[in-house]
Amino acid sequence: MNFGRGRREEEQGRGSGISIGGNNNAPNQNVVGQNISHVYQSASVQGAVDIETVRGLLTSFRTDVEQNEAGLANATVLRALADSVDTSLTLSDPQAQVGALRGVAQALPALVAGTAVQQGGQALANALSSWVG
Repeated sequence: MNFGRGRREEEQGRGSGISIGGNNNAPNQNVVGQNISHVYQSASVQGAVDIETVRGLLTSFRTDVEQNEAGLANATVLRALADSVDTSLTLSDPQAQVGALRGVAQALPALVAGTAVQQGGQALANALSSWVG
């Protein structure tokens, strides 16, 4: 007789084998497991977003678009949206500025989904949304 003996091997074998640690709201998370594929992570901009943050993300996004232009079906549209953000940042009419930036923030995620510039495009869209409220 074996009293008190469990089968720990079986208990540990159950589940997906994937552990996501850390604060799930944080930009960085640890993922540990086997056969991990198609795992996407995004971070949202939280807190105070100012014009310099937006300009920095815009510059980074433009660089990403230029570097990945050959693989982007809509590179021309993405460049036009970036130009639109630049123009909007210089507008003196706050209502016009907010309207234009909201439009870009809404359109950008769908245009960059599944592309090499997805992360930068979503970061820019999140920053614009946070900034214009």
